[in-house]
Amino acid sequence: MSKTETNMSSDAKSKKGKKLMVATVGAAALIAGGAGAGVYLTGGIAGEDHGNDPSSPKLVERSDEPEIPAETGADAAPILKEGTVAVKNDRVPVDPQKYEVTYVGLEQSFTANLADGAGFVQMGLSLATYYDGKVVQNVQRQSVPIRSAILMVLSQQDAAVLATPQGKQLLQRDLTRAINAVLREKENFGGIDNVYFTNLVIQ
Repeated sequence: MSKTETNMSSDAKSKKGKKLMVATVGAAALIAGGAGAGVYLTGGIAGEDHGNDPSSPKLVERSDEPEIPAETGADAAPILKEGTVAVKNDRVPVDPQKYEVTYVGLEQSFTANLADGAGFVQMGLSLATYYDGKVVQNVQRQSVPIRSAILMVLSQQDAAVLATPQGKQLLQRDLTRAINAVLREKENFGGIDNVYFTNLVIQ
C-alpha cells in the first residue's frame, strides 16, 4: 500500500471515528435530557416538587389526639391549623384517613330563586378542607366572589332535580367546583374538598 493510500485510509478512519463519537455523545445527551425532563415532570426525585411556593397551603396530617375546639357554637371561628405536607397543586387526591379536616362555616345563609321561577332555595353551608389555615384565610378574604359564585350556581338549579338525593349531591359537587374556581383565580389555590349543607329548604 502506498504512503498516500495509507494517509487516506487513516483520514477516513479518523473521520469515521469522529462521526461515531459525535453520534454517541449526541445519543447520551438525548438520554440524559429525557431523564432530566422525566424527573422534572414527575416532581423531582422521590416525587418532591422543588418548585413549590413555600407560602402555598399544605396538608394537615391527622393527629392521634382529639381536637379540642377553642370556641363552640355555630359562629365559632375555625382553628387555623398549620400544615406540614407540601403538594404540587390543589388537585392532588387526598386520603381522608391521613389528613385532618377543617370545616369553615359560611356566616350568612343563601336564598336564591330556582331556574324558571319554579320556587326558591334557602341554605346554610359549611366548607371542608384538608389544607392548613391559609385556605381558611383565602375563603374569608374572597367571601364576596365566593358568595356570588354560590348564588349563580343556585339560580341554575331545577326544583324537581334538587328535591332528590342525587340532585343534592350534584349541587354539592357544583358548589365545590365553583368555590375552587374562585379561589384558584384569586389565590392560585383551591383546596376545598366538599361543601356540606347546614340547613336546606326548597319551596
